[in-house]
Amino acid sequence: MNIRFLETFVWLAKLQNFRLTAEKLHTTQAAVSSRIASLEESFDVRLFDRNSRLATLTLAGRKMLAYAERIVRLGEEMRREVGDAEDEGGLIRIGVIESIVHSWFPALMGLIRERYPRLEIEVTSDTTIHLAHLLRTDVVELILQTDAMTGPDFTNLPLCEFPVRWFASPTLGLSSQTLELTRLAEFPIVSFSRHSGPHATLEKLFAAAVERPARINCITSVAAMIRLVADGFGVAALPPAIIQRELREGALEVLDVQTDFPPLPLVAVHRAQSHPLAAGIAELARQAASEFTATLEDDTIAASKARRGKQASPAGRSTKS
Repeated sequence: MNIRFLETFVWLAKLQNFRLTAEKLHTTQAAVSSRIASLEESFDVRLFDRNSRLATLTLAGRKMLAYAERIVRLGEEMRREVGDAEDEGGLIRIGVIESIVHSWFPALMGLIRERYPRLEIEVTSDTTIHLAHLLRTDVVELILQTDAMTGPDFTNLPLCEFPVRWFASPTLGLSSQTLELTRLAEFPIVSFSRHSGPHATLEKLFAAAVERPARINCITSVAAMIRLVADGFGVAALPPAIIQRELREGALEVLDVQTDFPPLPLVAVHRAQSHPLAAGIAELARQAASEFTATLEDDTIAASKARRGKQASPAGRSTKS
């Protein structure tokens, strides 16, 4: 039984709203739904009656609430009483790539604040190459990035993988066709930083597909990459996880490209003896990443395709009367 799931159940019973509960726990509504569904599956009961506005307890849910509140209180008391080194304050310096900042990092910060309330956190956002250098030179104690680091001093913890797909602005008119890399090469390619894993993959793919070198534009800022592609500058291979808002708003759309792009692996790296809390926070990172990827499905991409199909309907036809 997961105490975090019980805590989610308790807060949803109090607030009766998935959005408010997600905000309270610094997570997503999808994660709240997933936790409640897991509890309902474990106990083989329905805990909430759901409608468009409220989530109200069923009879089984009301019976369970008293037990859940007791277990959550005992868990909090246990953390306070144990008082081990992991509850100490202090400072930890974390390096993180922007792809994580734009996805599940806020949820991780919520987990850290809950688990280590007296801990001060200093965050540096940079490319994988620079973050590896910062860890080697002891400027940071933990990094969350795409590449594992070799050497006996480093501990690597795999976190998750982000699928990667091709995207472009609807203004380029590329969504109505199946594309080959030769067609994509006619446009500027917007890439992650030079010598990064995704950049190396792009160079390899286009070197095998086109005779003339593709125009690959390396951008160190993920936010700048997204803005350039949304403005119609070119096309880019991006994880859907980091452009959810742009997909919902229709600023970007997924392209049907014949050649698959490999997923983007994410890993936490720290030195074995760098900081007493580094390993614990790496585990929290894996939890945040796992919850995020478990609830992040292709619904937004499906919505993008549905929007595209609607836009492709016969001109002049309107659904309004």
